[in-house]
Amino acid sequence: MIINAKTLDYQQLNEKIRNTSDRDIIIEGCIGQRYIGAGLSGKNITIHGTPGNALAAYMNGSNISVYGNAQDATADTMNDGLICIHGSAGDATGYAMRGGHILVKGDTGYRAGIHMKEYQDKVPVLMVGGKAGSFLGEYQAGGLIVVLNIGGGDEAPVGYFCGTGMHGGRIFLCCKEPPKDLPAQVCWKVATEEDLESIRAYVEQFANAFGYDTDELLNRPYIVLTPNSANPYKQLYTAN
Repeated sequence: MIINAKTLDYQQLNEKIRNTSDRDIIIEGCIGQRYIGAGLSGKNITIHGTPGNALAAYMNGSNISVYGNAQDATADTMNDGLICIHGSAGDATGYAMRGGHILVKGDTGYRAGIHMKEYQDKVPVLMVGGKAGSFLGEYQAGGLIVVLNIGGGDEAPVGYFCGTGMHGGRIFLCCKEPPKDLPAQVCWKVATEEDLESIRAYVEQFANAFGYDTDELLNRPYIVLTPNSANPYKQLYTAN
């Protein structure tokens, strides 16, 4: 099914998507319509243009490809599925996501991966090809964030306050030194071969989606951020 979205508001567009029995949907001329794919399962959606806020919010098993940029709150609380953005993504990408994969070829804005969490076999993954804004992984409780810093230098490819409140999961950054303001409650180390092998499948998925070479992406310096269990965020909790 092909939908021309140029004359449709977000409600009309989403009604067409929900009401069709077709599994494969192509959206042409997307101009900021919100909530595309929200709560959806079992669909393959290709978007040409710029989807609006809350793309794939609460999505539960669909696949979305965006040939353009995405706005804020992509995959808010997504439970399962795959989002492949052939451009950049706005703020709060992957907010509270509980499962599924997000692949962003370009950059992402502030607070990407905030409140990500995992449970049993549900492990959310956020892959960013370029750089990320401030507060990456804020309050992260689980899952994996990888910032590949393609075309960047040796400095950490993030803004300020990376990992603030982080108490679970891992963040991989392609760089030689940690962010200068890394909180004391977050540990960092140089990624080992074993660490890099643990993310190879995800890097390969990214490389295949956007035409990169997996070995070239991995054959660069990375650091790994994890919560410091010996120094938790005590100020976050009320004293007895």
